[in-house]
Amino acid sequence: MQINRKTIRLDATGQAPGRLATQIAVILTGKNKVEYATDRDMGDGVIVENAAKVKFTGKKLEQKNYYHHSGHPGGLKTTPAKRLMAEHPEEVVRKAVFNMLPKNKLRNDRMKRLDIRI
Repeated sequence: MQINRKTIRLDATGQAPGRLATQIAVILTGKNKVEYATDRDMGDGVIVENAAKVKFTGKKLEQKNYYHHSGHPGGLKTTPAKRLMAEHPEEVVRKAVFNMLPKNKLRNDRMKRLDIRI
């Protein structure tokens, strides 16, 4: 079966990261297509522009933290959302999309089709 992939451009200006990530996840998984199948990678590519202009609602910019563990005892690293937005705003969108995709073998291939631009 031939997979016809398109590239879809999205503008992140003024959108909440979670709302934007759900749109991207649907496109990357291919759920917007008639021939969608859960076991196949049939999604399109996505280019997200203006990732630095994403808006957090409420007090999330000050209160939200992103966590990463090194695997060693006591190796939990915490990064506040405010610092991550200042240093790497594209990572906020990338982390949101990564966590919204299904946790299976297809997730890394789907993430390769995501291009985020500041």
